[in-house]
Amino acid sequence: MLNEFKDFIAKGNVMDMAVGIIVGAAFTAIVNSMVGDILNPIIGLFTGGFDFTNNYWVLAGTVPPDASLEAAREAGASIFAYGSFLMAVINFLIIAFVVFMLVRYVNKIKALADKPDEIAPEVHTGPSQLDVLLEIRDELRKG
Repeated sequence: MLNEFKDFIAKGNVMDMAVGIIVGAAFTAIVNSMVGDILNPIIGLFTGGFDFTNNYWVLAGTVPPDASLEAAREAGASIFAYGSFLMAVINFLIIAFVVFMLVRYVNKIKALADKPDEIAPEVHTGPSQLDVLLEIRDELRKG
């Protein structure tokens, strides 16, 4: 059983997956920082500095006027936090677009790497071994 486990771990696809998960976790921090620290403030400029996160409706309970979402939650009120959800959707779309652009770029690089070099033209060296054997077979059938 231990040998089977070693064989399983030693397979390339398991190691590739592990590396992908580790790099993905590190990349998540970069993308979250880009969205939170760079893109959301730019979006805030276009929306007049409006932050959707603290927008909510009180369904039950009492909350002081102009209380933040966190204060409303601490007050124990039942709230409908549509602003927080809206910001999560916007962040998801931005992250999905960034990942799409990254995958698109990597696929272009892979396509260029897989493209054969067209430096030397193909040189015809004569009939292949299969062609010669087929010709010999045909001559033997005739003879």
